[in-house]
Amino acid sequence: MNQLTENIIKWTGSKKKRIIIGISGHGAAGKTTFAAKLLDALNKEDANYLNTDPYIISSDVRRHAKIDYSYGNENHCFKMTACHPAAHHLPALERDVQMIRQGLDFLTIDAPYSKSMLIDSKKRISIVEGMAVTFTNPELYDLNIYFYTDDETELARRMNRDVLERGTDKEYLRFSHNQRRIQYKLFMHPYSERFDIIIKSSDRGEHIEKNCFAFEK
Repeated sequence: MNQLTENIIKWTGSKKKRIIIGISGHGAAGKTTFAAKLLDALNKEDANYLNTDPYIISSDVRRHAKIDYSYGNENHCFKMTACHPAAHHLPALERDVQMIRQGLDFLTIDAPYSKSMLIDSKKRISIVEGMAVTFTNPELYDLNIYFYTDDETELARRMNRDVLERGTDKEYLRFSHNQRRIQYKLFMHPYSERFDIIIKSSDRGEHIEKNCFAFEK
């Protein structure tokens, strides 16, 4: 990943125009960590960061929005997770990314876990990171990067985060994790084909599976 980060830094440094980088993938695939490291490597005085979690429809609403789907010759019914495009305020996100493109200042959505911040039009580089990026128009971004991981790695990471840090019941997490992964495979992962770079992560490290982006000067 160090080489990829270096390529991105050199590429952004060679451009005079406004640049928007979209980073997406499943919840614990490593996208947020990568975005944070990239932001640290960039000149923070010249880079915006827009997290798309506040564009996810409230879980209080989604828990009542159960959906039916089939996978592996079995029928399932579970609440809509963030792996489904309908779980996101996509028109609002696309509008805000267009505002970045057009050089307009705006404040990010204020959320209990994320204070509102200024997206500054004077900053030349913007990182837009989160699951919602997957479902937006890829042409909104100059570079699209997608992260994903396998079922076991995802479950282990969710156990560390949701059980140890948030107190989620372990058995419920196992059940909900299975449904999340099914929804992910059905409704989200197919969109990864539209990304310039695809990275598979695990506890053994990261592997670039696809890179069709030319970091030309």
